[in-house]
Amino acid sequence: MTDTHQTFNPQHHQVSPRVNQAVKAATAATAGGSLLVLSGLILAATVIALTIATPLLVIFSPVLVPAAITVFLLATGFLTSGGFGVAAVTVLSWIYKYATGGHPPGADSLDQARDKLGYKAREMKGRAQEATGMGRTDM
Repeated sequence: MTDTHQTFNPQHHQVSPRVNQAVKAATAATAGGSLLVLSGLILAATVIALTIATPLLVIFSPVLVPAAITVFLLATGFLTSGGFGVAAVTVLSWIYKYATGGHPPGADSLDQARDKLGYKAREMKGRAQEATGMGRTDM
């Protein structure tokens, strides 16, 4: 019984670097040219649409401009309100975790700041008592 399939020979299927570069250049030129034509068509369509829509915008501008401003203000207000709501819920959740003994992110920094503040407060209290004479026991 003879083996009829051929073994893979990598040298037989190698492509020269020049052919590889030519294929890359042709692909890039085709893609670039296609995109350039497409962008030109989109620009032409935009100019035509603007030419057609301009008289309508001029006619309806007394209505459209205040309506657009109103819609913008409403959208901005709702988005701002939602953002502050999410921030408030996040802060309240963090405080709840911290107060119930959990360890939310940043709790170590808060504990360090609290300890530093307490130390400075006791130090300032001691200095104030020394300055006023209340800290002396020999009176």
